[in-house]
Amino acid sequence: MNEGMAPERMISLETITQSIEHLESVQRKSVRPGDCVIVATCNSTYSLKARDDGSYFVSGGWFDRMSSVPLRVRVNGCTWGGCIINVDIVAAVGLCLEFSNRVTTSPIRKIVVISKERQN
Repeated sequence: MNEGMAPERMISLETITQSIEHLESVQRKSVRPGDCVIVATCNSTYSLKARDDGSYFVSGGWFDRMSSVPLRVRVNGCTWGGCIINVDIVAAVGLCLEFSNRVTTSPIRKIVVISKERQN
């Protein structure tokens, strides 16, 4: 270990898997076509409009900065910022959202789901 660097902390896959149960999250299976998932991260806010083929029209954050709004992408899942990804979750507070175009957000702070029926 280099002097002045924090020691690495090892966390088992089992510990990570169990911690998911306690996170505020939106499961992939609970999002229906037409639903809108608003995700506020540490740096940006994203709007994900669910389509019937499992993809989303996404705007906000990186997508707005790249002028490709809305862009149709899939959600790979949520990650702790490394290479472990939970593919069953669309968004979870404390985790990072990874899109199919390899964009990964900063950690999620808040999630709001607006059902298709509640939208104007």
